[in-house]
Amino acid sequence: MIVTTTPDVPGMRIVKSIGMVRGSTVRGKHVGKDLLAFFRNLVGGEIPEYSKMLAESREQALDRMMSAAEQLGANAIVAARYSTSSITSGAAEILIYGTAVVVEEKSDTDD
Repeated sequence: MIVTTTPDVPGMRIVKSIGMVRGSTVRGKHVGKDLLAFFRNLVGGEIPEYSKMLAESREQALDRMMSAAEQLGANAIVAARYSTSSITSGAAEILIYGTAVVVEEKSDTDD
C-alpha cells in the first residue's frame, strides 16, 4: 500500500478515487510512565515513555487506515494527514485520514 501526503503519487496516475478512509486509536496514560514523565519534565528534555507511546499509536492508526483502504480495493492513499485530539486529561485520540485511490504506472503516452 502506497501512502503519501501529496495529492498524487510520482510516476503513477490515479485511475479511480474511492473515497475517504481513516484509522484511529485512543490511548490513555499509564500511571507508572506518568511518574517517570513527571520527574523527567522537572529537568526538561524529551519524555521517551510518551514518545514511544505516541509513535506506536500513529503506527496503529496508520495500519487501520491502510486496512480500510485495502477492504475498499485501493492500492494507495493520497493526501494523508494526522490529527490528535484530547479526549480527557489522560487520553488522546490519534487519527489519520486520506483519500483511497487506485493507481497504476504511467505509460509513455501519459503526460
